[in-house]
Amino acid sequence: MNSIVERVTARVIERSKHSRRAYLDQMKQAEQAGVHRTQLSCGNLAHGIAACNAQDKQSLKMVNAVNVGIVSSYNDMLSAHQPFEAFPDQIRAAVAEMGSVAQFAGGVPAMCDGVTQGQPGMELSLFSRDVIAMATAVGLSHNMFDAALYLGVCDKIVPGLLMGALRFGHLPTLFVPAGPMQSGLPNKEKARIRQLYAEGKVGRDELLQCESDSYHGAGTCTFYGTANSNQMVVEVMGLHLPGSSFVNPGTPLRNALTKEAAQQAVRLTAPNGRFTPLYEIVDERSLVNAVVALLATGGSTNHTLHLVAIAQAAGVQINWDDFSELSSAVPLLTRIYPNGEADINHFQAAGGVSYLVRELLAGGYLHEDVMTVVGHGLSRYTREPFLDDGKLVWRDGPRTSLDESVLRPVSEPFSENGGLKLLEGNLGRGVIKVSAVAPEHRVVEAEAIVFEDQDDLAAAFKRGDLERDFVAVVRYQGPQAIGMPELHKLTPYLGILQDRGFKVALVTDGRMSGASGKVPAAIHVWPEAARGGPLAQVRSGDWIRLNAESGELALISDSGDWQQREHAPASVMPRHHHGMGRELFAPMRQQVSCAEQGASVFTLASVSGSE
Repeated sequence: MNSIVERVTARVIERSKHSRRAYLDQMKQAEQAGVHRTQLSCGNLAHGIAACNAQDKQSLKMVNAVNVGIVSSYNDMLSAHQPFEAFPDQIRAAVAEMGSVAQFAGGVPAMCDGVTQGQPGMELSLFSRDVIAMATAVGLSHNMFDAALYLGVCDKIVPGLLMGALRFGHLPTLFVPAGPMQSGLPNKEKARIRQLYAEGKVGRDELLQCESDSYHGAGTCTFYGTANSNQMVVEVMGLHLPGSSFVNPGTPLRNALTKEAAQQAVRLTAPNGRFTPLYEIVDERSLVNAVVALLATGGSTNHTLHLVAIAQAAGVQINWDDFSELSSAVPLLTRIYPNGEADINHFQAAGGVSYLVRELLAGGYLHEDVMTVVGHGLSRYTREPFLDDGKLVWRDGPRTSLDESVLRPVSEPFSENGGLKLLEGNLGRGVIKVSAVAPEHRVVEAEAIVFEDQDDLAAAFKRGDLERDFVAVVRYQGPQAIGMPELHKLTPYLGILQDRGFKVALVTDGRMSGASGKVPAAIHVWPEAARGGPLAQVRSGDWIRLNAESGELALISDSGDWQQREHAPASVMPRHHHGMGRELFAPMRQQVSCAEQGASVFTLASVSGSE
């Protein structure tokens, strides 16, 4: 093993020993209760099986069949989740072939950040993750199930499902992906047209056609944002079938993988094979593996929030120091948009997850000694699925990259480190993703221009007020302020200014997420302005240094007088607390933790049972 990966893993294990023990004790107590339907009264059970067909009803009455619970994020407004419409029937049929039963346990909300970008609904996005975790618990709370399948793909949905699933970690569990849409308009061309629109050089008709040619069918968006980062992370954690993350929807191979996932859930129960509960799979080592995979692929910065919250749900404590130290050691092996021109289908064709895992294992960056849904050992994920005369089989994946412009070996990485860095200084702590930022843009020292709404920056750009070097400070965007929305509306404007030769950077207590690109952005900064963080004391004209090489984020001053200033009033917040359902989320804004603690309404004590 790489010495830094070993050291970080040991530190996480030591830091988590009490909370992890409390979690494992809870899960083992639930496991020892046995088949949960035996705990139900006759009236309880009658309600639970009332709508079943006669055969399933008899099987569940006699408690001689496995009952698989399905939790799904299906809706047909999200392209990524639309394919899940057909999955429950496929799963029921597959499970029935094994003499068992599958019931749809419940649905969870699934919003699309692509639809809500720059809109009021985006301020519900991060909180939707914790709502999904709670909705998952509601679906499984009926005490009817021996195993569970989770159907989800996108941004907050998979993290929320996994957080909920971990509270039922005594159940055998698989995550079932739907796959990415076929490739459409190249991402580089899409970005070009977006910038032209921001400059007023093309109209809305051209922009809409561009977007429609890019997002054009069922399946996950093909750029490497949070949705596809989710799939990468979950597969490397051993929760998907090997090689299943990036198979396109509606294909015979995708259908075969869905069937196999359903039947594998049955095999993982005690009466049908080797009992493998979720708590045996998600542990400190698999979570470190998740961080390594994220870093090696230049994945979404949203996971500096999500993986922290997921780990807490399993009684494990990870923080940004762990991310940053691992990033210093883990090589960047992929170039997928926004960190390159290729999309996720190109990555899959170049060798995909099987090649990535093979290389990272060979380099000593991943723990091989982990449990997965297909047995012990992560080397099982160096294989990939194929149909052989209609039968699903796994073969060894490629031993060399089929396109080194997209996917490289550890001996020739795109970068010696993972491109995610911790920033800290007198403005607080934040993270920056530099895998798509050119080296000449990684250090910016310039005057601050302070905004409290991304629309204000857009307006300043259109007035021509930003034609100079500056650091945009966009504050009162944190989880307690307005729910920590993503600020993608800023990307075209800042990108244009950088292309014109200006030194520009962004500092914010909000998010940029999976589409973080070529402009240096210090994000997730905490303490957030709404909690009295230093960003609330910054004024336009102050000099700020963002140094992604050294990890510094600081206001440059000959004295500390600026730290004695009164905090600027948060005039932006009241108008963001009402409308589009935002008033319903007031309790979550009041309770949410800081970014480095996962920006969650759940505390580590509450989820580990150690309160």
